[in-house]
Amino acid sequence: MHDTHNERMSGSETRAAGGLALVFAFRMLGMFMVLPVLATYGMDLAGATPALIGLAIGAYGLTQAVLQIPFGVISDRIGRRPVIYLGLVIFALGSLLAAQADSIWGVIAGRILQGAGAISAAVMALLSDLTREQHRTKAMAMIGMSIGLSFAVAMVIGPLLTSAFGLSGLFLATAGLAVVGIALIAFVVPSAHSALQHRESGVARQALGPTLRNPDLLRLDLSIFILHAILMASFVALPLAFVERGGLPKEEHWWVYLTALLISFFAMVPFIIYGEKKRKMKRVLVGAVTVLLLIEVFFWQWADNLRGLVTGTVIFFTAFNLLEASLPSLVSKVSPAGGKGTAMGVYSTSQFLGAALGGIIGGWLYQHGGLGMVFLGCAVLCGIWLVSALGMNEPPYVTSLRMPLTPEAVREAGLTERLMAVPGVTDAVVVAEEAAIYIKLDTKILDRATLERLVNPAPTACEA
Repeated sequence: MHDTHNERMSGSETRAAGGLALVFAFRMLGMFMVLPVLATYGMDLAGATPALIGLAIGAYGLTQAVLQIPFGVISDRIGRRPVIYLGLVIFALGSLLAAQADSIWGVIAGRILQGAGAISAAVMALLSDLTREQHRTKAMAMIGMSIGLSFAVAMVIGPLLTSAFGLSGLFLATAGLAVVGIALIAFVVPSAHSALQHRESGVARQALGPTLRNPDLLRLDLSIFILHAILMASFVALPLAFVERGGLPKEEHWWVYLTALLISFFAMVPFIIYGEKKRKMKRVLVGAVTVLLLIEVFFWQWADNLRGLVTGTVIFFTAFNLLEASLPSLVSKVSPAGGKGTAMGVYSTSQFLGAALGGIIGGWLYQHGGLGMVFLGCAVLCGIWLVSALGMNEPPYVTSLRMPLTPEAVREAGLTERLMAVPGVTDAVVVAEEAAIYIKLDTKILDRATLERLVNPAPTACEA
């Protein structure tokens, strides 16, 4: 069964992964481009206060958190594309609303509407429909990279666009990106023949209870919640600190973010390799949280000139990007067999709630205690996170697989018990209605090909 055709992504799979990664990236660009500029440019809007600026920064997270899982469920019923089109149209309308606004309330309304186009679950589900099992991890990784890249690009382009065209120009650009996303779905991404009911990419009701009761998954949900809360709160204060403490005009902030993001991307790689190769991800996680805590204390107490602020920002983004990149892989390691999609759904919801709360708290703290109070608040959040992370177990170093089953294998009574006895298999669950088995395995002990022969001994082992 394992010919070379099977080992590489097909043309349509590559188009699906590339097209959907771009859709994701353009939407994230629209979300993040306002981060570095709202605090500095937003105060010119009618009715603006620091607390309302914070609300505008985090507002998209509220609707995103509430609607993300329901949109994914609706996409199972009516199809992925209609949901993605609808989400992108809502996002574009939110961007237009914010572009027309001359008061802070108009921008907040626009951001809430932008967040209501919550398509991430539907995009991930469509990606699963369009890729074969053995290439799905690669395709998911492409989307992960596109999110990281779009964040970096947004931090640099946001200030450049805003200094050239103002806040309304920035929001018009995000509306344009949503339209490009619609065109990509229409003309680049291939059509799916059928929607896979799939527990690795969607939320399964059966898996919700165990996910919400798993202490290590809850620790990771808290981790992403606090990470994004700190990001949003810090960006209520950092751009203002560059102006007030560093004397850097708001038009020139882009080079700070460009420098910080370029250095941090290269600086975090050795830590990820060390954590995965040496199987010391807990140590890497705790170390990165400690660094974030120290940097927030540094911003609070000592960063009173441009050099200090720029150095602090570089270190902040190194720790941030390291955590942003490693937390999702920890979720997929810790989640039970067949529960990864559900665990990721809860994780994403936590991320958006953190973004919403971080913006709101950051703005409120700034209004009532100035810049220092925001950084102190972030340091306190890091302290809570550090205590939680220290209690975490070292994650199992396992890969999640979903394998289609032959009718004989579905009927085999002791299949999961037989597989659980194989060295390297840590968890297995048969889902009869999908005619599939979900397995967690340690690839250092057992490879996929051997496992396939064990699952479907007959020569009919064929990919879905």
